[in-house]
Amino acid sequence: MSAPAFRVERVDHEGGRAELRFAGTLRFREVYDAWPEVRRLLRTHPKRVAFDLSRVEALDGGATALLLELKHDVDRTGAASEIVGAEGGVRGMLELYGAHPRRASHKPAPRRIGILDQIGRETRALFEEARALDYVGDVVAAGADAVRTPSAVHWADVGRLMERAGADGLPIVLLISFLVGLVTAFQAAVQLKQLGANIFVADLVGLSITRELGPLMTAIIVAGRSGAAFSAELGTMKVSEEIDALRTLGLDPYLFLVFPRILALVVVLPLLTILADAVGILGGLLVALLGLDLTANAYVVETQKALHLWDVSSGLLKSLVFGLQIGLIACQRGLATRGGAEGVGRATTSAVVTSLFALVVTDAIFTMLFNAFGR
Repeated sequence: MSAPAFRVERVDHEGGRAELRFAGTLRFREVYDAWPEVRRLLRTHPKRVAFDLSRVEALDGGATALLLELKHDVDRTGAASEIVGAEGGVRGMLELYGAHPRRASHKPAPRRIGILDQIGRETRALFEEARALDYVGDVVAAGADAVRTPSAVHWADVGRLMERAGADGLPIVLLISFLVGLVTAFQAAVQLKQLGANIFVADLVGLSITRELGPLMTAIIVAGRSGAAFSAELGTMKVSEEIDALRTLGLDPYLFLVFPRILALVVVLPLLTILADAVGILGGLLVALLGLDLTANAYVVETQKALHLWDVSSGLLKSLVFGLQIGLIACQRGLATRGGAEGVGRATTSAVVTSLFALVVTDAIFTMLFNAFGR
């Protein structure tokens, strides 16, 4: 038989021997449609088959796979088969594909996991997370080493990380804080107008921004931005074995990688919170000027009377803890990464979700404690 790009014929010899002579260019696109006809040339099973490729000019990977599959089919019938006459690139292609053992083309269907199995897996994962608490001890030890020998810390990296987490993220923090203050003032104005208490918008916005919304919204933005970046960086280093290389060089990954990132977040987050508080109050001022017929001076004076040092300090205290939490969780998820690029993705997602959950829970705990102590 023949096709536009190649030809193949069967020649029978004495003793039950047969020879398939291929000629031309064997490309998968042309060979595939004609391959059933090639297989029919062997519908009568000879005792010995030779595949003659001496006149084949070129052979691509797909055609090579089809040819080797045909040879294996002949072998399964009990006949002997061989490939002869291959030279140059054709021979190299056969050696490349024939050097690997054949693998089954079908994967077994995934086993369905029952509900009890899923519960068991999740429970086991929780216990494994509990065992990972030794990571906190390693970070504390790294912090102690940094205090004893400050020169061991890569301080240049701390400055770079503070710029990435702080200055680079400042625009989005200010924009969202301004909008939060704006929306809070709008919602309060609807009710306060009915009571003729427009001036108390300043109290509501000032207290809610400095005590709750400013620190929490800033931490959420930093967790989604810098926390995810830190987790992805360390995760990529882990799967590419750069962490092991650091240990081989005698460098402590916790002191060299984790401690600078946590320190950067602990320093930067309170600074971002202060700016977020100021911009959030400005958002409330804009609503007071445009929607409540208040003057800027009246709004500022009322804000000064409503706010005390503790109101701002409590928000900054929260932001310190938030920065510590984000750094610890993001770095832990990064160092626990396994499984290549997919594992890096899972670690980054886990770092963000866990950080957000921890931030909300911690904020609720702080709020209950402050109320319990009359603060």
